[in-house]
Amino acid sequence: MAEHTEAHSDSRLPAWLSWVGVVAVIAIVLTTLGLLGGRALPDRVGPPVEEVAVEHAVLTEGRIALTVRNTGPDPVTIAQVFVNDAYVDVRGGEEAIGRMRSATLDLDYPWQDGQPYLISMLTSTGLVIEHEIPVAVTTPRPGASFYGLMALLGIYVGVIPVLLGMLLLPVLRRSGFGALRLLLALTVGLLAFLAVDGTMEGWELAQEADGAFGGAQLVVFGAVAAFLALTAVDRFLRGRREQGEPGTGPRLALMIAIGIGLHNLGEGLAIGSAYAVGELALGAFLVLGFAVHNTTEGVAIVAPLVRQRASIPTLLLLGLIAGAPAIIGAVVGASVNNAELSALLLGIGVGAIAQVIVQIAPALRADGRDRADATVLGGVIAGILVMYVTGLLVSA
Repeated sequence: MAEHTEAHSDSRLPAWLSWVGVVAVIAIVLTTLGLLGGRALPDRVGPPVEEVAVEHAVLTEGRIALTVRNTGPDPVTIAQVFVNDAYVDVRGGEEAIGRMRSATLDLDYPWQDGQPYLISMLTSTGLVIEHEIPVAVTTPRPGASFYGLMALLGIYVGVIPVLLGMLLLPVLRRSGFGALRLLLALTVGLLAFLAVDGTMEGWELAQEADGAFGGAQLVVFGAVAAFLALTAVDRFLRGRREQGEPGTGPRLALMIAIGIGLHNLGEGLAIGSAYAVGELALGAFLVLGFAVHNTTEGVAIVAPLVRQRASIPTLLLLGLIAGAPAIIGAVVGASVNNAELSALLLGIGVGAIAQVIVQIAPALRADGRDRADATVLGGVIAGILVMYVTGLLVSA
């Protein structure tokens, strides 16, 4: 009997080979359906469905270049282009633009700095597709000075404020256990405000996006992906802790730094994009506003380290993890200026912060209590209020 069972098990195909076979059959059927199934169906009745999204606008002296993408099911041909109801000469778009393909329309138009413009694209079927430029400014040209300016802006609004907030660690260490719980509750309030603020910015950018690769879906996808990714990171760090690595405090501080860093990546992207299209005026008040606003993020990072030792290099590394992504975001945002990318990154920041809040929540409970007490609720409210008040200083 045992020999029969062993022989039977040896005759089975490996599990991975069974998976490959099933996936191959599904792929063959779907490919065949896609190639042959459409021929059995009648043609669509009615006019073509034409949808065009403007992905990027580059303004140079006397010219406007639009990168457009066909997001509809049918080819689109741009027949004429008008700027503020005035016909303009255009190069590009003469050939039909296939589904999900892009083309560049080069408009010969003497635009004036600081003026709004409405661009109307007339397709070959008579459909009018409009794109608005609220404020016309010369598109910055990538170069050493340009990238240097964006990097400096990211340092001002990201790295320096976070490190300044972390300087409060020696003062916080003199507090008692109740004050520590209050500080963690304050951290939850700070992070909750960042999550809500990032969600609102993400939805706003999703509405501006024309939907070539999704709008609000990108915010949701980014949030879910970041939440699951940070959950995996947390499980990995917990496993290392069981093998003798640093305990809960450093792990939680690292998680907070990663979450804030992903949020600052999206924030830097929004700042860079706003600067590229002339919607951001750089100045001392703007830098000071972001500095005060983001200093509270440094406090959130060091809160779990109040009862544990941390070396200066470790603190500097945590500060760079949280603040340096603002540099990357500012450079990418000013260079690419894509609303869909901004919405995705803001969603990633929201998901990361939500996961960090989940990590902090168990530490807010007092001994012998399952619910948050008045101290915790007051700390959360205070954190939200602090972020709201400091956010009023930001004029971006």
